[in-house]
Amino acid sequence: MGQDWSTLESLSFGDSPAMADALLGFVLAGAKTATCWSIADGQQTEVGKRMVAKDGDGRPRAVIETVSLEQKRFCDVAWDFAAAEGEGDETLEDWRAGHRAYFERNGGFAPDMLVWCERFRLVEVIGEGAGR
Repeated sequence: MGQDWSTLESLSFGDSPAMADALLGFVLAGAKTATCWSIADGQQTEVGKRMVAKDGDGRPRAVIETVSLEQKRFCDVAWDFAAAEGEGDETLEDWRAGHRAYFERNGGFAPDMLVWCERFRLVEVIGEGAGR
């Protein structure tokens, strides 16, 4: 029996329904345990906070819990963090190129821009495909 997640804040990964579905798929598969966003978007979580991750159609699919959160300059994000994002990047350069494009689409990019770097854990799969 899972927790009552109905009162938790929610989020969708990425900036489109297709991206939300793809990134959520990595979370559900256990490959994605980190994410980042521009400091300009504010501090959206804190260590210990649980949130509901939604799919591209806005359906609740998982509960995640923040296990670490720090600010870094984009150019200082290391490969171990980039790899934990679990998005299939094979090198730090691949990760940087993909995230640069994302940030350019969503408010601007600079190599020294500050980003929030969050590591999280999957607490529970909910909704469709939960297998419960």
